[in-house]
Amino acid sequence: MLDDFLTRAALAGLGLSLATGPLGAMVVWRRMAYFGDATSHAAILGVALALATNLPVGAGTLLVALAMAATVSTLSARGWAMDTTLGVLAHSALAFGLVAVSFLPGMRTDLSALLFGDILAVSRADLGWIWGGSLLVAGLLIWRWQSLLTATLSTDLAHAAGVNPDRERLVLTLALAVVVAVAIKIVGALLIAAMLIIPAATARGLARSPETMAALAVLAGAGAVLGGLWASLRFDTPAGPSIVTVAALCFIASVLAGRLRQA
Repeated sequence: MLDDFLTRAALAGLGLSLATGPLGAMVVWRRMAYFGDATSHAAILGVALALATNLPVGAGTLLVALAMAATVSTLSARGWAMDTTLGVLAHSALAFGLVAVSFLPGMRTDLSALLFGDILAVSRADLGWIWGGSLLVAGLLIWRWQSLLTATLSTDLAHAAGVNPDRERLVLTLALAVVVAVAIKIVGALLIAAMLIIPAATARGLARSPETMAALAVLAGAGAVLGGLWASLRFDTPAGPSIVTVAALCFIASVLAGRLRQA
């Protein structure tokens, strides 16, 4: 029988994978990886806001992540150069957040947990927050799946089908903000984008349809969580980075398998 904290950690990671799988597939298709970085970095500022105002940490990170998502979506719709804008916003938000957190009593030693997560410290209340947010995002993506796919394929095709591309972009960015708020305790601000991108990239080389890719991304993320927790316990390594390392190894294996099939 697994220890209680390991069971909670595994359940938290599996719950997160339900959302990061299909959402990560959309992020990969739309080439929005840097957007995920910007939103996750802004979450640190949300932590500082929550601690300074006695709000729940999840609520503070969600508010700031939503604000960042709305800002980036608005600027993108107005034609701003996204690479430069996201670079400025991502690193500025991270720096402001870390500086703000350092002014709060007793928080200096906890910065590593904010940056890299602490999945082994997940509580039962955290599990409810994680699963609730992940199921909300998964349900939203299922509801908007066809419209999101159409808008991803072609803006002109979306308009012809009666789909508003700007609205679908906003839906996607709001979903991303919720996932960031849910995931920050598990893998931290610096590794959230990796959990979105790497399982989806692993699934892309193995899938033959968008739906299959989303499902395989969920499985890849779940496998990375379980494998990373085992490696952390076996080799006494940090849990969050171990999970991402296993995800990266799965990606390498999928690339090699794809090349062998083509040979």
